[in-house]
Amino acid sequence: MTSEPGPSPQHADAARARLREAMQRLAEGDRSALEWIYQATSAKLFGICLRILGDRGEAEDALQDVYVSLWQRAKNYDPERASPISWLAVFARNRAIDRLRKGKVRSAAVSVDEAAGIPDHRPLADAVLESSERSARIHDCIGTLEERQQDAIRTAFFEGSTYAELAERRGVPLGTMKSWVRRGLARLKRCLEE
Repeated sequence: MTSEPGPSPQHADAARARLREAMQRLAEGDRSALEWIYQATSAKLFGICLRILGDRGEAEDALQDVYVSLWQRAKNYDPERASPISWLAVFARNRAIDRLRKGKVRSAAVSVDEAAGIPDHRPLADAVLESSERSARIHDCIGTLEERQQDAIRTAFFEGSTYAELAERRGVPLGTMKSWVRRGLARLKRCLEE
């Protein structure tokens, strides 16, 4: 069984570019852009609202507020200051906190003080960019390995499989699997250091 790697850095960059373009179209009054933005971001933003409010119905109401506010304020988005998803995450956080402050939520919600720090744990934009570049480099280097090493390393490190599980899946002795991974990691290290 082979592992499926996560979205490639190129795919993530393309998604960010499409979202940035949709935000621009929305700022120009394109209603279809709002629908596209909703489809692309609502799951993440709903998660932020739900984590703060602790109630599905309240989170849905807050999410609706996010997109109403977005429709009204899309012209305020500045791509030089934040990525679209970061800007929208702040919208979601603020709408959820507004609901907390107005007393519109039930007892499952966190306190306003707790909510204030929820999205603040995200790395700064330059750290995200650096991480994305490092991730792209790692995936490029993994691509230089033999197929069996790629598969073993991806499955072990991205899915959390043990050497024993990998050896059983591939029908090879445990020592052979450990050797594949060890040699693959050594080649990966050399590639990353170049």
